[in-house]
Amino acid sequence: MTAGDPAPLLLIEDLHVSVGDRQILNGVDLAIHEGETHVLLGPNGGGKSTLLNTIVGMPAYRITQGRIVFKGTDLADLEIDERARLGIGIAFQRPPAVRGVKLRQMLEVASPAELTEITIAELDEGLSLGHMLDRDVNMGFSGGEAKRSEMAQLLAQMPDLALFDEPESGVDLDNIAVVGAAMNALLKGEERISERRRAGLIITHTGHILEFVNADVAHVLYNGRLACKGNPLDLIEEISDHGYDACVGCKLCQTL
Repeated sequence: MTAGDPAPLLLIEDLHVSVGDRQILNGVDLAIHEGETHVLLGPNGGGKSTLLNTIVGMPAYRITQGRIVFKGTDLADLEIDERARLGIGIAFQRPPAVRGVKLRQMLEVASPAELTEITIAELDEGLSLGHMLDRDVNMGFSGGEAKRSEMAQLLAQMPDLALFDEPESGVDLDNIAVVGAAMNALLKGEERISERRRAGLIITHTGHILEFVNADVAHVLYNGRLACKGNPLDLIEEISDHGYDACVGCKLCQTL
C-alpha cells in the first residue's frame, strides 16, 4: 500500500494461530479493501476455517503472533459479539442448532435496526424460508435449509465484512443457486468495486459457488501460509487439473 491509498477494511499481518497444542497458521498476511470479494482455496486441514474462526473471535483459536485489524481497530481484545457489532458476519460450514430460539427471533437479534414484517417477507421470498421462520434455529433443518437460514441471518445483519465457510458444502444444486444469489446480492457482485461497500471472504473447494458469486481474487492457503494469489476461476481450474502442489507458484499465480 502506498501513501494516499485507502486503508484496508481488513488487515491481517504475520498471523500465527494455534488450536490447543497445534500450530495451524504460520504467518498469514492479507488485506481486503472495501467492496472486494476474496476467495480462499487450499487442501483440507490447511487452516482455511481456522482463519475465518480467528477473525470472528472463536475462543479455541489463539493468536500467538501477529494481528487482525478491522476498520482500524485491533480485534485482539474484542469478544465475538463486539466484532459482530463492529460489522463482521459469518456463515458457518456446519451451522449450529439453537434450541429454544426461533429463526424469526434470531433475525430480529441479528438486524441492527427494527426488522419489519415487510423485511422478513423479502427475506422469505428470496430464500424460501417458509415454515423455518417459526422453528428453532437449524433444529432438524436439512443442509440446504441450514444454509438458507445462515444467509437470512447475514442479510438481516448486513455486515461490512461477510465470511463464508464452504457455502456449497452439503447443499444440492438448487440450494447452491439460491444461496449464491443471496451472497451476490449481499456483496453487490454485479456492481463495480468502486460502487460496492461490503467485502467478502469465501472458502470453497469445488468452486461451484462462483458460478453465482462474482469474486475478484483468490488465495491459496498452503502449509499455514498464503502461498500465492490469482484469478479465482483460473486457479480453481489449475488446482483441479494438477493439484495444490503444482498450483503453488505456477504461472497463473502471483507469489506473495
